[in-house]
Amino acid sequence: MSGHGTPIPMSSSACGPLTGQADVPGDKSISHRSIILGAMAIGETKVTGLLEGEDVLDTAKAMRAFGAEVTRDEDGTWHIHGVGVGGFAEPENVIDCGNSGTGVRLIMGCMATSPITATFTGDASLNKRPMARVTDPIALFGAQSVGRSGGRLPMTIVGAENPVPVRYVVPVPSAQVKSAVLLAGLNAPGETVVIEKEATRDHTERMLAGFGAQITTEVTDEGRVITLTGRPELKPQTIIVPRDPSSAAFPVCAAIITPGSDVLVPNIGLNPTRAGLFYTLQDMGADLTFENMREEGGEPVADLRAKFSPDLKGIEVPPERAASMIDEYPILSVVAAYAHGDTVMRGVKELRVKESDRIEAMASGLRLNGVEVEDGPDWWIVKGRGHGNVPGGATCASHLDHRIAMSFLVMGMASQNPVSVDDGGPIATSFPIFEGLMADLGAKIERS
Repeated sequence: MSGHGTPIPMSSSACGPLTGQADVPGDKSISHRSIILGAMAIGETKVTGLLEGEDVLDTAKAMRAFGAEVTRDEDGTWHIHGVGVGGFAEPENVIDCGNSGTGVRLIMGCMATSPITATFTGDASLNKRPMARVTDPIALFGAQSVGRSGGRLPMTIVGAENPVPVRYVVPVPSAQVKSAVLLAGLNAPGETVVIEKEATRDHTERMLAGFGAQITTEVTDEGRVITLTGRPELKPQTIIVPRDPSSAAFPVCAAIITPGSDVLVPNIGLNPTRAGLFYTLQDMGADLTFENMREEGGEPVADLRAKFSPDLKGIEVPPERAASMIDEYPILSVVAAYAHGDTVMRGVKELRVKESDRIEAMASGLRLNGVEVEDGPDWWIVKGRGHGNVPGGATCASHLDHRIAMSFLVMGMASQNPVSVDDGGPIATSFPIFEGLMADLGAKIERS
């Protein structure tokens, strides 16, 4: 069941063409970071276009608990009055991060080098996810952590009284881990260095620079070497959040597999560390174009036009592209079911420890709906049946995972029989307007 209330079963069935404009919510990654860095700046940060899903709202509540003033105007403008680097107050109560792995890991990082104690928890899904990937590096700064077995929430972090800068090699590609270490480094003296062997989304580096931190990135034989000078005075910003490419993936992919569709998805962030899905779709033969390419707030942005593409072909997705589309593999696997031939996805072991084991969740659901799948520890292969040949007809478990739920609902828009999910409630964590937006385009999604 959903960690945010009573389960909401949903089903999706074949529909006519999807047409119109899909105004998807603001980027979740940038929304989280806007609130957190605004809380660590001196003065007022203004944010428009913020994703107002449960994940981001939980981060806003957390920043209030640490002493920042976070408010919202009726017109949707958010105001964050920050307390400065090292200025966090000790929370009076447990910090509940809901379903958000990004939120909890970034917040652990930003408080780890302040001499305060905070306890974190989340919903049933988040409390199963591993936190050692963050608690291990923040321990190098001097922070201490005590949690459940396996390094899981609920967990108490005791911040370092006398933090020291660190040099840390990220063991697996993870923007969350990299970001947590950089945020911890803000309140450590000297230079904190993070080295990642594979590039991950770089919103934290871009935004730290925008807020006035001294941060450099150099590509060396070791990988990307990111150097942050600690204890800056962050300057408040006015931020326009671009729309989320991970949310855009759903109307884009739905249009590609639904006959006659033509959907425009405007103002989508195309940061090179996030846009891998769209290039992969083009490699498969999808009719997907970028219009009105431009830059906003230091981030590349474009309008995406997606049209029905009946002649998709299976491909081998370049493994080096995985980090730039890790959240989009579930919906890609749905598109792959409608392609001709095998779509091979490798180097994706990170999917095993997301909100759910996404490889297992998608493989099981695809098989139930008549699609053959092979999978291993860090790879899976979807054997495409071609357009019009996906049986559907099954009910799939969402495993408290918003992306699993939305992926199977998109699948039902072009399958021979309706596709259902046992709980669509978690969709609200990242895409609260999903049902209404898809309905406006012509989709048939029903609550049962």
